[in-house]
Amino acid sequence: MIKVGIIGATGYAGGELVRLLTRHKDAQIVWYGSRSYIDQKYSSVYGNMFRIVDDKCMDDNMEQLADQVDVIFTATPQGLCASLVNDTILNKVKIVDLSADFRIKDVSVYEQWYGIEHKSPHYIDEAVYGLCEINREDVKKARLVANPGCYTTCSILTAYPLVKEGLIDIHTLIIDAKSGTSGAGRGAKVNNLYCEVNENIKAYGVATHRHTPEIEEQLGYAAGEPILINFTPHLVPMNRGILATEYALLKRKADGSLPTYEEIKAVYDKYYGDEKFIRVLEKGVFPETKWVEGSNYVDINFKIDERTGRIIMMGAIDNLVKGAAGQAVQNMNLLFGLPEDEGLDLVPMFP
Repeated sequence: MIKVGIIGATGYAGGELVRLLTRHKDAQIVWYGSRSYIDQKYSSVYGNMFRIVDDKCMDDNMEQLADQVDVIFTATPQGLCASLVNDTILNKVKIVDLSADFRIKDVSVYEQWYGIEHKSPHYIDEAVYGLCEINREDVKKARLVANPGCYTTCSILTAYPLVKEGLIDIHTLIIDAKSGTSGAGRGAKVNNLYCEVNENIKAYGVATHRHTPEIEEQLGYAAGEPILINFTPHLVPMNRGILATEYALLKRKADGSLPTYEEIKAVYDKYYGDEKFIRVLEKGVFPETKWVEGSNYVDINFKIDERTGRIIMMGAIDNLVKGAAGQAVQNMNLLFGLPEDEGLDLVPMFP
């Protein structure tokens, strides 16, 4: 039985970790960390856990926690994990960090986009970017896993096969993404109040969103060269879900023609045909957030626009599951040699 500690257990991603891990047959949560609710029963914070979780919340003492568990999940704001981790801890436990502290390999880029000093840059090179479908073999050998962001998971996986195979002009890539309000976290913010969000849709973080360099870095590895993208996120009045719509020019073949639907589909099937959690939809069926809600699935499809020579790629995920906690559990399963879908065989909820 894998003993689990969670720091940040009362945020939305932390709460989702608890929900998933309570049904995981090989894991036991022994530490529900939360600075805001120390000594309060976890079920008093999340009433859905009444008579399911009887434990009280504890603080975020990672040193003490490392002596009691096999893996630590840090579902915390940027900077906290980097300020706590050290060699003593990493020699005792695995860490899956749901913040951005170890996702970006260039510390100067991290500090520029997040506006804080990185407290442990010497671990950045060691950390494995935990996008399981792409980096699973590296994840299996890791001590420290950087769990990807929600927008990035959806955006990268949607375009990855075509970038990797060089079928699109990566310098024309534009990503338009929309997210439910849980992506902003559980903290009280005026912009997330019901009256501010309801009956409204808005762009935010225009040309400045912090997930931009993460997407650029990972797709740059696939392309074999640095890339720049336009990434524009939008907030929509729903609880969960991300839909990414991505546009790029297709590279024409030697005879000047565009790749066919069958050729593009074959590329997606090459990379994702055997993937449990990535569903490439049937022709003409496009991703919708309602069909992935509450699950670890990524739904992907595309449309070739013959008129403009562009391809339109679309992906949908649940931002709290595949975009956060579900992917974190998937990483844990890889770290401990378990079936990758253990605890994650979730049928999407509808309605």
